[in-house]
Amino acid sequence: MRSPRERALAALALAAACALAGGGEVRFLVQSSPLAGFRYHEAPAVFAAIRVGDPLALVREPANPHDANAVRVEWRGHVLGYVPRAENAAVAWALDRGEPLRARVSRVREHPNPRQRIEFEVYLE
Repeated sequence: MRSPRERALAALALAAACALAGGGEVRFLVQSSPLAGFRYHEAPAVFAAIRVGDPLALVREPANPHDANAVRVEWRGHVLGYVPRAENAAVAWALDRGEPLRARVSRVREHPNPRQRIEFEVYLE
């Protein structure tokens, strides 16, 4: 089984090859995740305005005291939460190397479990 770093490298190489070969826009999905920390940040206040397809900002927090691989997720300048700790190593690694990762909202739904209210995709263009 490949490590998150090896999977990220393979994804980046494949996306680069596809972009060069086709000359058009290629979007390669790196991962899909639920938003971690929904209830602890601004997500509850802006939840009603968030739509599927909305772009998200991924912001590295290497000095985060709880997780050296922390990646904050923002929507229109509002902190929604984080990439889940169990899934953030490859994203943090790629962002630290300047890879052009993008993110967008892939699912929004009312749910009693805050962790299942917003899902997002991280991709490479």
